[in-house]
Amino acid sequence: MKKVEDSIGTESINSRSSNIKSSNSKSGNSKSSNCKSSNCKSSNSKSSNSKSNNSRSSNSTSSSFSRIMIAGTGSGCGKTTITCGILKALMNKGLRTASFKCGPDYIDPMFHSEITGTKSRNLDMFLCGENIVKQLFAENSEDTDISVVEGVMGFYDGLGVNTVDYSSNDLSNKTGTPVILVVNCHGMSLSVAASIKGFLEFSENNIRGVLLNGTNPGMFPMYKELIEKHNGTKVLGFMPHLPEASIESRHLGLVTAQEIDELKGKIAILAENAARYIDLDALVEIASSAPALQYEMTVLEKSNCVVNNVKATKIAIARDKAFCFYYEDSIELLRKLGAEIVPFSPLTDDSLPEDIDGIILGGGYPELYCEKLSANSSMRKSIKAAIEKKVPVYAECGGFMYLGASIEGHKMVNAIKTNSVLTDRLQNFGYARLTADRDNLLCKKGERIYAHEFHYSKSDFDGDAFTSIKISSGKQHSCIFADENMFAGYPHLHLWGNVRFAEAFVNRCSGYRARKYDGTGGTKQNV
Repeated sequence: MKKVEDSIGTESINSRSSNIKSSNSKSGNSKSSNCKSSNCKSSNSKSSNSKSNNSRSSNSTSSSFSRIMIAGTGSGCGKTTITCGILKALMNKGLRTASFKCGPDYIDPMFHSEITGTKSRNLDMFLCGENIVKQLFAENSEDTDISVVEGVMGFYDGLGVNTVDYSSNDLSNKTGTPVILVVNCHGMSLSVAASIKGFLEFSENNIRGVLLNGTNPGMFPMYKELIEKHNGTKVLGFMPHLPEASIESRHLGLVTAQEIDELKGKIAILAENAARYIDLDALVEIASSAPALQYEMTVLEKSNCVVNNVKATKIAIARDKAFCFYYEDSIELLRKLGAEIVPFSPLTDDSLPEDIDGIILGGGYPELYCEKLSANSSMRKSIKAAIEKKVPVYAECGGFMYLGASIEGHKMVNAIKTNSVLTDRLQNFGYARLTADRDNLLCKKGERIYAHEFHYSKSDFDGDAFTSIKISSGKQHSCIFADENMFAGYPHLHLWGNVRFAEAFVNRCSGYRARKYDGTGGTKQNV
């Protein structure tokens, strides 16, 4: 494992220049980090600081914005429900709020988006590198009053079992984001103070306060006094047990936001209790203490394929209940490169949108809708016909399964001769480094990008265009179907992890559009 981490920690996948970018300053008071123990461990910054898939010589810029992280002692402590309640409560106070999720998870940001009405973003330093995460954090926080980041797993849980690298703590330290720690105090009295003391002293951190979950108005004053007496850390409030606002679970985590019955009513209950039992003014004040964030601005290269009198390159993207896992910054990156994004539904639409030049099929839950996907034969035929006409297609996980011959015996697009079935355990779970074994739609042979896998299904053949090295174990396997017009496989990519992949895709789509038109009068050709 050490050998693999070292090799990915120092490589630079592409080099470009950068320009200075400045944001209007709203706040910039800095506080020192907590570290009360004499033998505090610091995060190993080698891999986080030096790993960059978009290394560019550039000038630094500074962006000041209010921000806070809601982190937890572990999965299941209540940080997602508390984060949702806080987001809505802040909006109810009239604050312009941006939301983020630490790590690769798709589902929690969907909840955030349902609350805020704007797309929530992922901050993943492993997939994107530290500098890109800082840039995306700053850019997506522009014109807001406060940015709220939900942590991942336990506060110190990182890439491996013995490191805080890429943990919520690591992200907080690298971005100077103050932290509010969520603690479920059920079944504890004085022990809750001891538990919090351990989190405060374990390693360098930015913990500025505590929120309790699962207590009640009668018990809270006792907990608050104990914790503040023994730790000197402010307890900002609590969230009571609210079974009427519970959110169902699924094998991929929380169910998707669109599937929750009476979601808005549940969020309203959480917000009402957050406003009643949490000191939101103190939370906002802590957020305003975040220091200015330093980063380097990344320069993008729009498609070099210019077609006179022809509208922008159009890329159709599947967005419905079956295909809903996307990194919003990846989609925005394609727009910045000059593409027009056109949504469609493989579940309900009869065919692809008209006059498109590329197709994206993301992950999601196709296994839950395989009968309906199979029954929509006109859409399946439309996609297969487009692929046969060499329309570029980029498909991940569920999208890859959909392009195959079948899912659980139900007919799919049949553009790839694979069959997928569900299993009772995760397959190839975790972060990986992908290396191209031949030239393809997104990159040249030998180019690399970091990826993440999280799926219970398996295919009878995963493809052989890339070699995947699992970061946690060093295990290798072949994956992904890829040629000059296709990239389809289980791994999820964040395109900011190597912007050349995004540029290559848009350029290929632009090239397809150029072949459809004569380049002078915009006359459409049969291609």
